[in-house]
Amino acid sequence: MSGRSYCVVGGGISGLVAAYRLRMLAGADAVITVFDPADRLGGILRTERLCGQPMDIGAEAFVVRRPEVPALLAELGLAGRQITTTGVRPTIFSQGRIHPLPPDTVNGIPTSASSVTGLVDDATIAQMAAEPHRPMYWRAGSDPSVGEVVADRFGEQVVARSVDPMLSGVYAGSAATIGIRSAVPTVAAALDAGATSLTDACRRALPTGSRGPVFGAIEGGYQVLLDELVRRSRLQWVQASVARIESDGPGWIVGDDDGGQWRADGVILAVPAPRLAPLVGEIAPGAAAAAAGIPVASAAVLAMAVPGGTPLPPQSGVLVASGERLHAKAITLSTRKWGARGNVELLRMSFGRFGDQLARATSDGDLHSWAVDDLKSVFGITVDPVDVLVHRWLDAMPQYGPGHAGLAAELRAGLPASLAIAGNYLDGIGVPACLSVAGKAAQRVVAATTRS
Repeated sequence: MSGRSYCVVGGGISGLVAAYRLRMLAGADAVITVFDPADRLGGILRTERLCGQPMDIGAEAFVVRRPEVPALLAELGLAGRQITTTGVRPTIFSQGRIHPLPPDTVNGIPTSASSVTGLVDDATIAQMAAEPHRPMYWRAGSDPSVGEVVADRFGEQVVARSVDPMLSGVYAGSAATIGIRSAVPTVAAALDAGATSLTDACRRALPTGSRGPVFGAIEGGYQVLLDELVRRSRLQWVQASVARIESDGPGWIVGDDDGGQWRADGVILAVPAPRLAPLVGEIAPGAAAAAAGIPVASAAVLAMAVPGGTPLPPQSGVLVASGERLHAKAITLSTRKWGARGNVELLRMSFGRFGDQLARATSDGDLHSWAVDDLKSVFGITVDPVDVLVHRWLDAMPQYGPGHAGLAAELRAGLPASLAIAGNYLDGIGVPACLSVAGKAAQRVVAATTRS
């Protein structure tokens, strides 16, 4: 395997895991080059410091029940850095006040009428209670929007006040823009298997066994993981965008926007879907068309440190229902969620949903003012921040619309064996899914470039 060269386009978590896996598979003599024009590697994983405390201002957590992140941390000798939440619960802001998050939901879809008492009106409670006795018309393999299914079975209030807040936090979208197979694949599978109602399907989809913490994070922030991936992969970083990729016999020529040319035996494209389309337009027109068909949303995160002792409630944060008179879509009380590390309270506020231009068009000053106003509206307190940081994630949140799995299949179909793709627009938007996809991409190109 000695002497092989690989180019990874994109230095986010997908690109860095791909580079690390390439190193493990291709050996010490392989040359691995990562292209990314940003000021640092990591993409949407970004750790900053507020009042000296590390804080993730992109993705901040991973689902513990999925094995990918814990397994990678253990492999890298970082298992001891994994932390879990303090156990405080999130809430929902709806109808101008805070409600407990309904227990035993599947990505916001409740499993009983009683669980949403107080969150929705009596007519909706009655509709949910009667739902198991209504005929369930479901076509196996279909992929309607999750909002279409939930509104029909449980009512519009459940969509707006329970499902939308959850999906807005995950995708920066809504129940209307996300397919049921992406939002709640276990519910779709239960319906395929013959569940007689949505209530039945959701109850089947609830995890069994121990109900441990749902989310985990890394002590010191995701930067700890990123640094170790860079160190272990021994990559060379070209701080530039890639302008073109051309076939060169059995290999590839990668051209950066500074005029540099790089030859590679294999290439992994770990860029967002909007950037993928122009790169593969001539190589794989079908994949380019599919990439162009994936809608994306933008979001902005405002991280804030407020004085210790600020009377924030004992909860992990607030998800905001649709239609509320707030600017933020979610508030995370980071210190309450993960535990105190210093003499300040850290929190983060998320802005921007699919279809709006808020993350692009709103000034930092306005976001700051909105954040202070929203905290007063939600918690009834006036804060005096001691440190504030704003970061914008433009076109970073793919929308997993109905039929997304078909688009992902089209993206992969027709790609040459020594060219692979990775990213959060394929098999899941979370970090665990990105790790899985990146590992498979590395396996693909190494296998293609080492065949006898």
